Amino acid sequence: MVKDAFSHVTQWVFDLDNTLYPPRARLFDQIEVRMTKFVMDALRVDRPEADRLRRHYWQLYGTTLAGLMREHQVDPGPYLTDVHDISLDHLEQDADLARHIADLPGRRIVYTNGTAPYAERVLEVRGLSGLFDAVYGVEHAGFRPKPERAAFEEVFAKDGITPEKAAMFEDEPRNLAAPHAMGMRTVHVAETPVAADHIHHHTDDLTSFLKILT
Repeated sequence: MVKDAFSHVTQWVFDLDNTLYPPRARLFDQIEVRMTKFVMDALRVDRPEADRLRRHYWQLYGTTLAGLMREHQVDPGPYLTDVHDISLDHLEQDADLARHIADLPGRRIVYTNGTAPYAERVLEVRGLSGLFDAVYGVEHAGFRPKPERAAFEEVFAKDGITPEKAAMFEDEPRNLAAPHAMGMRTVHVAETPVAADHIHHHTDDLTSFLKILT
């Protein structure tokens, strides 16, 4: 049974974007537009080149920001403030999700490649504020992004996470590789399942999955 596979879990780690809200909200569409504009302005390139670089840095380094920092010494502060200045009008409160998160036994945290202030905004609009013991952003990992194992290790050390007692919920499959290697239970949250040794479970409905566990 699925529930039995989580009987040892007392620490619950949730990604934010497209995990604690559904992809149909399309928040990342807004973020991508702002990322492209930032790259255009910072590097003085046209839109097609900015889009190419943005995708290239995401594939190579884990995030656009990581590539900009490593290859162009871009200051992360202004970038993160700018790209997360988006509308949350398409988000809705989710009382069912909130209830099942609240029912999880033990410690609950959010860990995102975005910023903690952005995550707090999203959680408030979703009606999930106050359910998590801590919220961590990329700034808490020294601006190293998931999927880097060092990023997970730094955040988990700050929080006192014991991977063997923890589970990770994430929409991006590659971001589950390091948690799996560290000994965590891994759950891929997405419409389309991905077959990979580092993914224990898949769900296209986080609320229903948590209901099984609680």
